[in-house]
Amino acid sequence: MTPSARIDELRRAIRHHENRYYLDNAPEIADAEFDELMGELRALEAAHPELLTPDSPTQRVGGRASSAFATVPHAEPMLSLDNAYSEDDLRAFDDRVRKGLGEAGGDPVAYVTELKIDGLSIALTYEHGLLVRGATRGDGVHGEDVTSNVRVIRSIPLRLSGSVPPHLEIRGEVFLPRTSFDRINREREESGEPLFANPRNAAAGTMRNLEPALVARRRLGAFTYQVVAEEDRTASHAATLEALRAWGLPVEPHWERCAGPDDLVAFCRRWADARRELPFETDGVVIKVDSLAERRRLGATSKFPRWAIAFKFPAEQKTTLLKQIAVNVGRTGAVTPFAVLEPVFVAGSTIAMATLHNPDDIARKDIREGDWVLIEKAGDVIPRVVGPVLSRRGPEVRPWQMRTDCPRCGATLQKPEAEAVWRCENASCPARLQRGLEHFASRGAMNIEGLGESLVAQVIERGLVRDYADVYGLSEQALAELTSESTRSDGRVIARKFGARNAAKVVEQIERSKANPLWRLIYGLGIRHIGERSAQVLARAAGSIDAIAVATVEALQSTPEIGPVLAESVVEWFSEPRNRDLVARLTEAGLRTEATPEERAAADVMGPLSGRTYVLTGTLASMSREEASAALERLGAKIGNSVSRKTTAVVVGSDPGSKAEKAQALGVPVIGESELAALLAAEPGARQT
Repeated sequence: MTPSARIDELRRAIRHHENRYYLDNAPEIADAEFDELMGELRALEAAHPELLTPDSPTQRVGGRASSAFATVPHAEPMLSLDNAYSEDDLRAFDDRVRKGLGEAGGDPVAYVTELKIDGLSIALTYEHGLLVRGATRGDGVHGEDVTSNVRVIRSIPLRLSGSVPPHLEIRGEVFLPRTSFDRINREREESGEPLFANPRNAAAGTMRNLEPALVARRRLGAFTYQVVAEEDRTASHAATLEALRAWGLPVEPHWERCAGPDDLVAFCRRWADARRELPFETDGVVIKVDSLAERRRLGATSKFPRWAIAFKFPAEQKTTLLKQIAVNVGRTGAVTPFAVLEPVFVAGSTIAMATLHNPDDIARKDIREGDWVLIEKAGDVIPRVVGPVLSRRGPEVRPWQMRTDCPRCGATLQKPEAEAVWRCENASCPARLQRGLEHFASRGAMNIEGLGESLVAQVIERGLVRDYADVYGLSEQALAELTSESTRSDGRVIARKFGARNAAKVVEQIERSKANPLWRLIYGLGIRHIGERSAQVLARAAGSIDAIAVATVEALQSTPEIGPVLAESVVEWFSEPRNRDLVARLTEAGLRTEATPEERAAADVMGPLSGRTYVLTGTLASMSREEASAALERLGAKIGNSVSRKTTAVVVGSDPGSKAEKAQALGVPVIGESELAALLAAEPGARQT
């Protein structure tokens, strides 16, 4: 067989097995066998580069994105959908549709019901069957070009099957499967990073990462549901879904064609509980009029189409006993409370701990140790305490007081006046060092495989590591004397020496990490408010760690996506002599502290909120104003100190000041905490749903 014929054969086989795995959930071969096929194809293409084509399965995982997500226009605006929260809302929606069609007393309207995927909207462009572009929703009119990241999502075909129109824009949703979401949050928790609140945040953050290889490792999935200008191709939405499937695109398989409101209510009732068994998160049902001709008759308001609505499932709540309010020390010194609960089964899993945000939130809700409390999963993912059940509070239950000393080092805790978070300012605190080092070695930062929680705790306890630079002096001999633990099938934990072989692997990983790109080092340093995205922006804009170290607040603020909170945090970190000494020692150890010309080529980054300015006033329940400001800045927004006609919106918490009144006087939009949460989801507006 000629190389060309074998390459064609391998590509057909790989595409077939990708479809069986990612679309049909029915793999026919083991992962190792699939890897062998892919390895043979890569070898043949390397030996015969003239036979390489853009739609080859080997071209999914590329290098760094060639641009920093340029803004691109959508063929048609990606509209939001109105929401329904009850069965009465569904029946009212059906009444409006029937009246709009002039059929209030006629036959039932035909609808298509689809599960509402909790992810990130995406627009896919195909030319002559080949994938040429993937873009986020953005503001609905323009989105970010994330083609490099879309290409690594294996459920999205690089080439469509069968006979397809020469130009197609297809809408869909990118999401994280439950297993991937749980794994990523475990890794973030181990590294001291804040957890993603829900799969939507996680998918959005992943798609806006500048390293397609990292995106590939997170194993995103996708479903498609719409063809732009679909009325030119089919007569109904059901026919559109069938066409998408025929072209080889992923379509969520549980959609149904329903007739009238009773069918809609039955579908939503059935999936309110059945959704727990799905491998992905869904928080509702999208309901659309099936006939495209009827859709045209119904039209749209200035905000929503009249022919569709998103039904939202209510959050499941349970009551349980709050046994203790404990505190945790993070890598930045933040001391945050959490609830230790009598285990209770909520929304598909057993919950024994839940977030309590901060002491001010505990006081506002009057949550006390010994209370019976109401628990729910925020977004069906993160357990949180809604509040106490006052009717069950005993006379012995007393108000909770935040401790004033660090539980690990005993240092007096500090609470800045403008913040809601208490902090341990002792830079030598073992808890801070341990969480910080776990973060430094995590996959998202320096990616030192093997240097996990147990090993980090031991090297600190034995005095082998006192700061991050000491990691690069660890020897195989010292690591080999440490212990590792494993759990037997009977539940017994067995401890044994780490060993020379494992030690050699860790030292190899430490050495390899020296060549990491600059942004990974910046992120790994654990500078407050600096996440992966802002670390990438800083690395490209400044070019070196030395340039960042001497930059002023004003200079940093001139960088897109770096606002005053982030800029001041960077300057404050580098003003500390011990931190400057740490950077010098890391440089001396051989870490890469400069960005390459290729990494700097795309320094002009735009975030989804670029060009917008927000002013915050009042007290927010779920976070401090500083935390909210930093989160907005990470998405490209500017934070203003005063309200003017140029202000995009004023975010108002409880007990707002005069800024809210001035906003109303000037006609500036005023938004609450729920609208802020939608902004911080990194996906302004609604998606398919």
